[in-house]
Amino acid sequence: MRVLGFGDNIVDRFVDRGTDYPGGNSVNVAVYARRLGLEAAYLGVFGDDDLGRFLGEAIAAEGVAVDRCVVRTGETGLSLLRVDDGDRVFLGWNGGGVTVREPLVLDGGLLAYVSSFGLVHSSVYSRSESELPKLAGLGPLVSFDLSSEEEFRTPAYLDRVCPHADLVLLSCSHLDEAATRGLLAEAVRRGAGIALATRGVDGAIACDGRVTLTAPALRVAGPRGIVDTMGCGDAFLAGFAVSLLHDGWAPDAPPRRRMIEDALHAGARTAYEQCFVEGAFGRGRPAVASMWRASGHEE
Repeated sequence: MRVLGFGDNIVDRFVDRGTDYPGGNSVNVAVYARRLGLEAAYLGVFGDDDLGRFLGEAIAAEGVAVDRCVVRTGETGLSLLRVDDGDRVFLGWNGGGVTVREPLVLDGGLLAYVSSFGLVHSSVYSRSESELPKLAGLGPLVSFDLSSEEEFRTPAYLDRVCPHADLVLLSCSHLDEAATRGLLAEAVRRGAGIALATRGVDGAIACDGRVTLTAPALRVAGPRGIVDTMGCGDAFLAGFAVSLLHDGWAPDAPPRRRMIEDALHAGARTAYEQCFVEGAFGRGRPAVASMWRASGHEE
């Protein structure tokens, strides 16, 4: 019942707020799993700049272990965003910084560390595809976020990831239900144990090759307005995976229909609560003035 986020980290700069928030898909899933009551750790590369130190301190403050992370010379990943009517709008990024340029390679010592976890989560932004085969037979379940970009949905890319993943997540709010179901079936056909699609206000769909199940999104009503949607997909995945783990999901014990149904509803609840959090998991700080101007925006 321990979860490891392996790969990407980034600082999300909300230009309309003048605020930097810690984040990154692999980071977020580890933080959300910790908030849901599991032990969690993050394993990745930090830049040796101020933003890298900010990230490491913020993640550790959430009770997520970072002691096996590596610090490399170079800049930290930085994305620019704003919020329009509760929805995040991406304005650009610096390519992910040193975390993406020099990703962590799992050697013998790190593989022994990874083997102590029940679930390892990574993503398309982690440049970890070459490391996934090393996890086979090691012990942990593997989840992987395939995001929404078409370049990560080609047969060649799916064949790199799906055979090594017990759970893949695809963001499908831009697709209709028929196209979403077809994509999930394709991911399972190419080797994924479970394929999960989040579709924003249209809910979520999960497929394991035997059953395809749906669950509605929880709608925000009343005076409690959405803060922003940053991290909602990651929160859904974390809620879904943690529910399955509690119900006995393991490499030799695939989830039953009822477990998947319960996990879909658990994911919807976690994603709903995420709508009321600033950034991925809070812990924002004012953007540093010199960096703020360098990004093309004024304070």
